[in-house]
Amino acid sequence: MGYKEVMSELESLGSEQTRKTYRRHGVSGEVYGVSYADLERLKKKLKVDHELATQLWATRNHDARILSTKIADPALMSASLLEAWIKDLGDDVVAQAFALLASRTVSARQKMEKWSKSKDERIGSVGWMILGQLAMNDESLPDAYFEPYLETIEREIHTHLNRVRYVMNGALIAIGMRNPVLQKKALAAAKKIGQVVVDHGDTNCKTPDATTYILKAANRKRAASQA
Repeated sequence: MGYKEVMSELESLGSEQTRKTYRRHGVSGEVYGVSYADLERLKKKLKVDHELATQLWATRNHDARILSTKIADPALMSASLLEAWIKDLGDDVVAQAFALLASRTVSARQKMEKWSKSKDERIGSVGWMILGQLAMNDESLPDAYFEPYLETIEREIHTHLNRVRYVMNGALIAIGMRNPVLQKKALAAAKKIGQVVVDHGDTNCKTPDATTYILKAANRKRAASQA
């Protein structure tokens, strides 16, 4: 499928109900309202197509950009291209999809370390989302890599902007799920942090309790290993 065909397909798959849902989550501008199930089907059909991904991103259409992050080649996402894209995210939904892509690139650690320090709410949140992805997926990193971030989360989470608080809490959970040693340290941090208050606007989203989530994940992992 070429660019024009993909855009036509996206437009045909959109619905007003999905557009309303996206808008409640802060999506603005041009949006067709394509469900994630349909986006996943398109992703499987298109596979990795980096040239098409860059064309879709350039449209600034919400659905096209989400699909773009799904079919882009992480190996071709240079540091400069990552910087260009993060300066033009548009909304938090695209930011989350972009973070998943960025976490699979060779620049993931470098960009996470830079972006997580940003005072821009959206860029900062992407940085912390990447950290969570690294905790869950990068087995090469030692515990010592994550321990300073646990200290930062414990010390600073309540002082950060709304969206950043939410993703820092997610990073805390991800680190706590990594292994028993980090689980113990993450649980200790969560106890000191207490409740994390996040305004989710006109949505049904909730902020997970880190302690509860980490312990449930540990119990599931233990049950799976004994099965």
